[in-house]
Amino acid sequence: MSEISIDDSPIKLAGVGPFLLGKLNDFGINKIIDLLFLFPIRYEDRTRIANIDSLVPGEKKLIEVEIDEVKIIFRGRRVMVCRVYDDSAMINLKFFHFSNSQFNNLKAAKRVRCFGEARQNKQIIEMIHPEYKIINSSSENLNTNLTAVYPSAGGLHQARIRSLIEQSLKILEKSYSKIDFLSPIIGGAYPSLTDSLRFLHSPPANSDIKLLEQRRHPSQIRISLEEMLAQRLALLRLSNKNKEDLSEKIVKKDDSVDQFINSLPFELTNAQSSVINEIFTDLKKNIPMHRLLQGDVGSGKTVVAASAALRCHSNSLQAVFMAPTELLAEQHYINFKEWFNFLDIDIAFLSGSTPEKERSTILEKIKSGKSSIIIGTHALFQRAVEFNKVGLIIIDEQHRFGVDQRLKLKLKGRDFSPHQLVITATPIPRTLAMIAYADLDSSIINELPKGRQLVETNVMPEAKRDILVKRVLAHCKKGQQAYWVCPLIEESEVIDSQAAKNLIHELSIVMPTIEIGLLHGKMKYDEKEKVMRAFKNKKIDLLVSTTVIEVGVDVPNATLMVIENSERMGLSQLHQLRGRVGRGDFKSNCILLYKPPLNELSRQRLGAIRETNDGFIVAKKDLELRGPGEILGKRQAGLCKLKIADFSRDSFLLSEVIELSDKIISERPDLINSLIERWFGDTANYAKV
Repeated sequence: MSEISIDDSPIKLAGVGPFLLGKLNDFGINKIIDLLFLFPIRYEDRTRIANIDSLVPGEKKLIEVEIDEVKIIFRGRRVMVCRVYDDSAMINLKFFHFSNSQFNNLKAAKRVRCFGEARQNKQIIEMIHPEYKIINSSSENLNTNLTAVYPSAGGLHQARIRSLIEQSLKILEKSYSKIDFLSPIIGGAYPSLTDSLRFLHSPPANSDIKLLEQRRHPSQIRISLEEMLAQRLALLRLSNKNKEDLSEKIVKKDDSVDQFINSLPFELTNAQSSVINEIFTDLKKNIPMHRLLQGDVGSGKTVVAASAALRCHSNSLQAVFMAPTELLAEQHYINFKEWFNFLDIDIAFLSGSTPEKERSTILEKIKSGKSSIIIGTHALFQRAVEFNKVGLIIIDEQHRFGVDQRLKLKLKGRDFSPHQLVITATPIPRTLAMIAYADLDSSIINELPKGRQLVETNVMPEAKRDILVKRVLAHCKKGQQAYWVCPLIEESEVIDSQAAKNLIHELSIVMPTIEIGLLHGKMKYDEKEKVMRAFKNKKIDLLVSTTVIEVGVDVPNATLMVIENSERMGLSQLHQLRGRVGRGDFKSNCILLYKPPLNELSRQRLGAIRETNDGFIVAKKDLELRGPGEILGKRQAGLCKLKIADFSRDSFLLSEVIELSDKIISERPDLINSLIERWFGDTANYAKV
């Protein structure tokens, strides 16, 4: 019989039959090595026996006890109760699910070792469904290692998972050289992969559990490094594979783009013109463009996207423009209709709130190709939507869409791959972009339009609220408008933020002479559209809103913004909200209202947003303070759900990941496929979208 390998199927492990193998396969465990990369979610200390009188409700402990009585009682259902004791006290063990053999075995036993959570039931301490083992004497050996607790794999019990991993670790001992690709490259800076896996599945009793649960142990860092490395290599490989796909060449057919740009009431910045040229250069090729367009709030990204959509239209192809919210999608639709009114272009708008009568007409126009520019939300993913010939997909604020949704859209491209332009108003620091967006070419609009006013930002404690209200009232009486942003709609037991509905009532009492509007995400589409139109037409002086206005809303006469509970928000979100003002010719202000005392993180965050209007500086500081989570949003998951790495927690590894991946590409390209396969398998295909 041949020796078992870590690349063999789990069917070769003791206790694995066809049924269990099916469960493991469903969980993504197809090889024995996959079990080793099923990492514990936490650890339990079962190396020491605790006295019953030392148990604290809510804590899990190991106890060793004598059995006094085992009986079945009826409390609306059968309950097995075991009364047990040690030298210090007595405790009840309760089982709501049990078999007759369990009852008989415990009834015949004298001594048992239990692990479970202590609970207080009136005057009695008890454990509900503890794990237990009947023992013959107190001399039976205790565990010498911490006990790993794993994610539920196909509904398997923890004991079964531990048994399979224990067998896998023994097979690993004979396969060191086959799996540790990185040690020869990274040297002794980290533990070897084999040592790291062995440690994480069975840490010694004296290991620091808190360090392990924070994922800060050197063994965890070593494995996180490899996973992030595999992710970047996978994205780079897919970037190369994208060049094997075919797309329609989108070339200059007429002067429509020049006419559009000349019709604008402002001149494009040098950065906008440069980025448009980069995009048009990509579109001329018969390989699909995959480009990330970054630009600070108000830098003019939508005009760039409109130019690309118009070029696509002139080639008799459809351009699909997706936005994360109905409010933003509708604003893009209005802008495009206004910008292209001198041309004969049918522009369609589709959202979840589109009335059924209109929807059927719109769907027919999209299917026939009559509508050449289609703007919408996630409603474009619906099965009923059939495109005619999509040449370009523009995704605004990509990180707000799930990977699966973008995959569905790309598959609607039929016989060829559409070009893709991803737009984000959240600037991404270079090192982070080189990993999380390694599959995309990058363009940056790094200057604001001429005459754009910088927003002056001030921080104000809640105690000065009355002064602030008077300032807002005076501001609106001068004919200018203001936002008052509140992060919640209803009262929360967790966060005591001033809810928008209550806030508008409060402000209406102290500002009876001005018109106040309300905007929030729970409103129906037509209600939101009515409020925003009234605000743009100066029928509303003060708009009380949740963070639904975070991106894209453009009202030049709105020159003052108040943000409630600013200490609770991230830097990037604060910067996005602030970007709603400063879009006209008047000087604008942003007031960050906070509730003291401020913790150190909030103090640094508010200080940073006050000091600069530069989104790239803000993003860099945000990365330092709280990691990339807010910057990346859903993109943080990358190709698929990361097993152990986390961009926020492990951001200190970003530069090293870039350096190592470049080294592997140039010196050890033979390792690339093995690393990607180990971590992502077939799921790497998701990155194509």
